[in-house]
Amino acid sequence: MSENEDVKKEKFEEETNVSAEEELLLPRDTLLSAGIHIGTRMKTKDMEQFIYRVRPDGLFVLDVKKTDERIRIAAKFLARFEPSRVAATAARLYAHEPVKKFCEVTGATPIVGRFVPGLLSNPLYPNRIEPNVLIVSDPRADAQAVKEAASVGIPVVALCSTDNDFSGVDLAIPTNNKGRRALAVIYWLLARQILRERGELPPDKDLPLTVEDFEAKISKEEEES
Repeated sequence: MSENEDVKKEKFEEETNVSAEEELLLPRDTLLSAGIHIGTRMKTKDMEQFIYRVRPDGLFVLDVKKTDERIRIAAKFLARFEPSRVAATAARLYAHEPVKKFCEVTGATPIVGRFVPGLLSNPLYPNRIEPNVLIVSDPRADAQAVKEAASVGIPVVALCSTDNDFSGVDLAIPTNNKGRRALAVIYWLLARQILRERGELPPDKDLPLTVEDFEAKISKEEEES
């Protein structure tokens, strides 16, 4: 191993609490470069169990081993449902493309952009949908969806950063839920793991779409708006 590789290895182990011998769903360098372990400068009591450490700059760092574990658990749970009865929401711009691609690959129903009040809870709304389970990209940004899912008794799987609480959330996946690359990696991993749990994808095969395909393509104007 070269000196540079040793430095990268030490940096990853310090940042994420993952040793070189541990087998994760994706290579360590891929996870590190995507920043799925980077939280915010705020933490909630609910998320304390998933925080590995706090950096000198004040950012809380998530435990990647627990992220990996929760993706596996969530995939087993979600694979039990009829694909079209799984819905995934994405209010945040960076989550739009990952959710679209996740739904394209798994057969789930996408709810991208503004969540229309009553979409789950109003029986008189003509476009109402009735999923059996809901995935939300950020419980805060997707608060209306979480609220309605709770009101109609639909379990919620949520991507949660260090500043999220679990009100209305049944299963949390600890991750950076604001970063463009991080969201792409998490939804790609979740899609792949669900297909493996269903027996539709061999354990040694990857999705036909890459992580790059899942990543949001945002113009400069959109980023500045």
